[in-house]
Amino acid sequence: MTMQTWEITRTIYKISDFVSWQKAKTLVLSPSFQRRPVWKPGAKSFLIDTVVRGLPMPIIFLREQRTDVSTMEAKREVVDGQQRIRTILAYIDTSLLPDFKKETDTFVVKRIHNSDLANKKFSELSSELQRRILDYQFSVHVLPAQVDDREVVQLFARMNATGVQLNAQELRNAEWFGEFKTSMYELAAEQIPRWRAWKIFNEWDIARMQEVELTSEFALLALRGITGKTQKTLDKIYQDKDENYPEKSEIERRFRYMMDTIQDNFGDKMSSLAFRKKTLFYSLFAFLYDVHYGLKSPLKRKHITPLSSSVVSWIKSAGVSIDKEEVPEEVLEAASRRTTHQSTRTRIFNFLKKRK
Repeated sequence: MTMQTWEITRTIYKISDFVSWQKAKTLVLSPSFQRRPVWKPGAKSFLIDTVVRGLPMPIIFLREQRTDVSTMEAKREVVDGQQRIRTILAYIDTSLLPDFKKETDTFVVKRIHNSDLANKKFSELSSELQRRILDYQFSVHVLPAQVDDREVVQLFARMNATGVQLNAQELRNAEWFGEFKTSMYELAAEQIPRWRAWKIFNEWDIARMQEVELTSEFALLALRGITGKTQKTLDKIYQDKDENYPEKSEIERRFRYMMDTIQDNFGDKMSSLAFRKKTLFYSLFAFLYDVHYGLKSPLKRKHITPLSSSVVSWIKSAGVSIDKEEVPEEVLEAASRRTTHQSTRTRIFNFLKKRK
């Protein structure tokens, strides 16, 4: 039996190429076998910002169609990347979409994504910004015309066969594009050198956005106090704060101050303290947050004083005691678990608070 091989062309096309093909009616944007959910306005806004910044995005897959002898024009259909191409065409000129639907295709770039483009149409942008969008280059794989629909489906099944299923935080990252998600992503990214140095997260954890998830939990701590970690709770806060996040500035200020406090007082010791474990780090953060601000305190700017030397000494000695298992049995049990129940976190928090 002869092994099947495919001649896939790997190339680069500009957005202006797709615009030209669409104007010439040589681009098939919605092949019959491809049906994908419609993107939310936030996702579309984020995509345009990605283009303007010149950041990479996943490969676009096209498939050649046999040349139409009546028009002598070659056609291409979008096999994968339909929503990206459709979003960009709608932003540039809605008339490029014969099936344009105002309720699903209309969107604006959000200020939180790009203040230079916020609420502006493509026609209202400067020539330089317009050119930057039109000159953006996609990496494109072009399948030959003889590849049929069944083979396309098999191709993507093969591509996904060795993939890793998205975790809850990665799904949130793909679902939400508003105020809360953007803030959490930026805060977590700022602290990557510390996450590494403190050994809270390894490279794989960071690649899977675990530091973003923990940062989200700290925002939830500031909003509601100590909670258990449930994906449903985190999903809800992303949804509730997507369009309107009035606490953003103060929570960001408090988070940065707490991370600076940990670095200033324990930075060179964190990687060897018991609190480097994620389950314990949460309770340490909650304890220090309570010292400075008070759990469930109003999210108003307030004057705070640095940690006292006695609190710093207590944290260091408590970490050593946990490592040596010289703490009450219920605390040791909570510290040894990997669970993130509210009761477990509160038990460790109360142990730290009792000796403050």
